[in-house]
This record gives sequence, structure tokens and C-alpha cells, in this order.
Amino acid sequence: MKGKILVIEDNEQNLYLVRYILEKENYEVFAAPDGKSGIETATSLKPDLILLDIQLPVMDGYAVARNLRRNPDLADIPIVAVTSHAMSGDREKTMEAGCNGYIEKPIDPDTFVAKIEQHLPVKLKR
Repeated sequence: MKGKILVIEDNEQNLYLVRYILEKENYEVFAAPDGKSGIETATSLKPDLILLDIQLPVMDGYAVARNLRRNPDLADIPIVAVTSHAMSGDREKTMEAGCNGYIEKPIDPDTFVAKIEQHLPVKLKR
């Protein structure tokens, strides 16, 4: 396995697609269906990367990112927002919350891995 990626996503179809793409590239994929469980999973797992939907139940992605950044054990883990929030200012809002990157949905399976690998340590990339 190349690395551990946590996907915090409540939509099963989106999760299935992301999981399929990443596992095909030999990443170990873990999932959480809402913001609260995403924080709990990140705390216990300490993944190499977190892919974060913004529109989540229980706690939205902005709150999740801010919470993760306040935790010294998780503060250095790259967070990439993968979201359908694509209005003017949404990218900036995700970055202000603590995300390192921003990918709009629907994702492009042909470029998705390259986009997220920009945020991984060199040793985990292809």
C-alpha cells in the first residue's frame, strides 16, 4: 500500500467512486460518513491525507477542517476539500478553514489521483 487516505463523505456513490480510483492506485482507503466520525477516525488513524466533503451531516466540512487544524497530532495532515460547493468564494472559504487543496465535484477520474498526490509527501506518490 502506498498510503492511508481518509475520505469523509456522506454520499455513497461519491465514496464508491473515490474508493475505486484510489484503491486501483494502491492506496488504503478509510471512510467516515459525517464530520464528527471523520474527526474521530482521523484521530485514531492519523492518515497521510484527508479528502473532505464540505456539505456533511452532524458537522460541516469547514468545522471539521478547523477542528483538525487545532489538534497538534493532526495539524500537519494535508486536507483536500472535494466538494460541489463551486460558487465564487467557496475555494477561499475552504482554504481559510484549513484545507490545503480544493477539487470540485463531479471529479474527473482521469486527473483525480494527480490532483490529490500534489498534497502527499513525495515518498507516497506513484
